[in-house]
Amino acid sequence: MARKVSVDAGREAEEMRRRNAELERAVAEAAAREERLRRELEAALARLAVAEEAEERLCVQLGELEAEAVAQAVEYQEHVRALSERLAFADAVLSRPSGSGIAAGVAGRR
Repeated sequence: MARKVSVDAGREAEEMRRRNAELERAVAEAAAREERLRRELEAALARLAVAEEAEERLCVQLGELEAEAVAQAVEYQEHVRALSERLAFADAVLSRPSGSGIAAGVAGRR
């Protein structure tokens, strides 16, 4: 009977060692997985920071382009207004009776 107890105790001890080894492997794998995930998280956070900086630069550039576009639109409108005034003046001069100065001179050259 003592031999059976000692054989059973030996089997249990071997089973405990095997189970302990399995658990140690599982812990090591979990630690490695955790470390890999931590590195991936750090890399993702670094990419996020770069993307946020790029977004800020793009927003600044967009603001500058919008301001430039507004300035160009105002300049264009002023140019169109000036041309319209010149056209209206030329039309008024050409519409005068032929006896008046500039219109007579222009008509005489034709």
